[in-house]
Amino acid sequence: MNISIYAGSSSFFPGDTPFGFYDNDYAFQIDADKVTTFCARRLGYPIMEVELQDINFYTAFEEAVTTYGNELYAYNLRDNMLNVAGASTSSKMNHATFTPTLANIIRISQQYAVESGTGGNVNYYSGSFHTTASIQDYNFDTWASQNNITGGIEIKRIFYQPPPPLSQVDVFSGLGGVPAVGAYGLFGTTGFLMYPTSLLLQSTQAVEMQREVSSVGYSFELINKKLRIFPIPTQDGDHIWFQYLNIEERANSVISQTLGVVTNVSNAGYSNPTYTQINSIGRQWIFEYTLALCKEMLGYVRGKYAQIPIPGKEITLNQSDLISAATAEKTSLIERLRVFLDDTSRQSLLVRRKAESDAAIDELGKSPMTIFIG
Repeated sequence: MNISIYAGSSSFFPGDTPFGFYDNDYAFQIDADKVTTFCARRLGYPIMEVELQDINFYTAFEEAVTTYGNELYAYNLRDNMLNVAGASTSSKMNHATFTPTLANIIRISQQYAVESGTGGNVNYYSGSFHTTASIQDYNFDTWASQNNITGGIEIKRIFYQPPPPLSQVDVFSGLGGVPAVGAYGLFGTTGFLMYPTSLLLQSTQAVEMQREVSSVGYSFELINKKLRIFPIPTQDGDHIWFQYLNIEERANSVISQTLGVVTNVSNAGYSNPTYTQINSIGRQWIFEYTLALCKEMLGYVRGKYAQIPIPGKEITLNQSDLISAATAEKTSLIERLRVFLDDTSRQSLLVRRKAESDAAIDELGKSPMTIFIG
């Protein structure tokens, strides 16, 4: 079968590319034939025949545009994923500008709020033991089982201490039982005349010192899942209160099932680029990448026959040269694009701006400082 090859001209029509991502874009339609001519001439046409058809050039052109968009948006997403996570998947991000936010940083830091007891996404619960006379040890596993709690609990705080010293000082009474309450007129109201704060502090410290010296100390030990209290209870029915969190609930808080929001790079609201809006910098990269893809295709086509017999000798085709050159060019172009994107990232731009600011300050510092005398 005699298959036609590139004849020196082409005429693009929507539907000539495999996916049709950009077929209805007028700028893409115009450039498709121009790129075909450019690649064919770079491959040696018309001095040498190019064993490709126009649809092969169009396929390479479409792939180059898509690759450019993928690299561009993938880098943009890496630069903004912390801000994008949780946004609606219906958001159109191709032409969006991103304002940094602390929302996801706060979400990440909720684990520390949980541990410090200042918030977070895991609830704290309260429980208590009923003390039994002469019983010093109490088991949290037994308590959890009795209260139908599965997955285990983690104790965050034990409320086991003697009454505060201030509660043993009557702030509304004086020494010797003489009331420290008096009436005074202020628009017909009655107020309290209390002793000076310094006297209350001294009384509180005296009670605290007396208790520490002569009373049994209140304390506890928490070892594994057992609580040991001091002193040993002397009667039944007292409560020992504690705060805990459910270990299973904390484990489940890792995953938040939310539909319709960005959870990873695969469902962020990016689509293929609009070719018309790609500037000359991007289009030049696309043209060069299209040429590299065409070289690769031509190398595989020519590799079907290593040599072609003709009268008197054989012609050796340059399949290996084309494929190796195409591979090197594709790698180089991708690396060049990524370096360019790195240089224009938010971090790089801020570093450059700081360097410019430091240089300007240094330059101004070398200017003579004129002293004005009035």
